[in-house]
Amino acid sequence: MKKIGIYYGSSNGTTESVAERIAAKLGVDAANVHNAAASDPSEATGYDLLVIGSSTWGAGELQDDMAWFLPKLAGLDLRGKTVALFGCGDSSSFSSTFCDAIGLMWQMLQQTGCAFIGATDASDYTYDSSMAEEGGKFVGLALDEMNEEELSDDRIERWCESIKAEM
Repeated sequence: MKKIGIYYGSSNGTTESVAERIAAKLGVDAANVHNAAASDPSEATGYDLLVIGSSTWGAGELQDDMAWFLPKLAGLDLRGKTVALFGCGDSSSFSSTFCDAIGLMWQMLQQTGCAFIGATDASDYTYDSSMAEEGGKFVGLALDEMNEEELSDDRIERWCESIKAEM
């Protein structure tokens, strides 16, 4: 079985809660769920699968802790590693930058040599634009805990099942 590490950046606890829910669905124990604010990016190389999440802030920016963590992670050689991305956004108030953090993480990690899994269909979401969308799919799991919280558990469940199948 592949060793899974989950890293998240969370200011208000929403992305942290999502990370914990994903961990439960993937069978990842709490010792392998890491807050980016208190993590050494080089330790991520000890995992086979990295599940990385951030909320989107401002005009489509990474959460502060992830903005510190991710460039350091992106400077590492992640060849042979698999990465699955997730993020939280507000599809109503910030419809033109919905879950842009997922797209930013995807862009930053492309040069590391990792392989990405976990793209999701964007057709059942309502938003104007997102850097996380490529050809009708999000490059990871997009969640709106502000306006569509009732859909999150099912989206997490389906995404985790797809991650298991792709591992």
